[in-house]
Amino acid sequence: MPSFTSDGHAFAYLDEGEGPPIVLVHGFASNHRINWVNTGWVDTLVKAGRRVIALDNRGHGDSVRFHDADDYRLEKMAGDVLALLDTLGLERVDALGYSMGARILTEFAIAHGDRLRALVLGGMGSALIKGTGNGEIVAAALEAPSLDEVRNQYGRMFRRFAEQTGSDLKALAACMRSVRRAFSREDLNRIAVPVLIAVGTRDTVAGSAADLAALIPGARVLDIPGRDHMLATGDPVFKRGVLDFLAER
Repeated sequence: MPSFTSDGHAFAYLDEGEGPPIVLVHGFASNHRINWVNTGWVDTLVKAGRRVIALDNRGHGDSVRFHDADDYRLEKMAGDVLALLDTLGLERVDALGYSMGARILTEFAIAHGDRLRALVLGGMGSALIKGTGNGEIVAAALEAPSLDEVRNQYGRMFRRFAEQTGSDLKALAACMRSVRRAFSREDLNRIAVPVLIAVGTRDTVAGSAADLAALIPGARVLDIPGRDHMLATGDPVFKRGVLDFLAER
């Protein structure tokens, strides 16, 4: 698959379809294939007449991996998205991020909002303004000698997913310690593009979509019925809601 360079390092990405471009940014311990190809998102968007671009974030998939938390600051990860757009010569795009990907794109929208037409934040609600939360628990679970030694259920969920995706556990622990910083109300109020916030009604990780929407001017909420954080990703309600939202643009 193709690659681009950001900050002197190589990043893998997918580029399929023709039409208005949309950039997809995956969640923690995932990659472009698991988050967007296997769930049917790429196929859905291409069939809807979109050019779909999806990168593997640093520390994930086939992109560069670091073991220092400083390398996973949100401004660096948002900078990777900017480098991808510049590489492809794209001035403005729609963007969809899930979970950690929503954090990255929130940073991108604040710093580089002129490069966005519309933004979808999936699997992310009020957790965006509450800081690290269980981040250290997850990092410790990733660094444990084995899954059997992880007692915390939240930590076990992420450790199990990381093992299933064949991830670099040390890289993910470093990422977790850096990427989950809190955004301020002032930060969110600066977002000046149309925003859709989509969260599963059984998602205990994301926090309240309504509470987050209240802090972003004009943001809308899409409830994904009966879905938790893991199962909401490829839900048909999520896909239809995003396509309808983007069609209005």
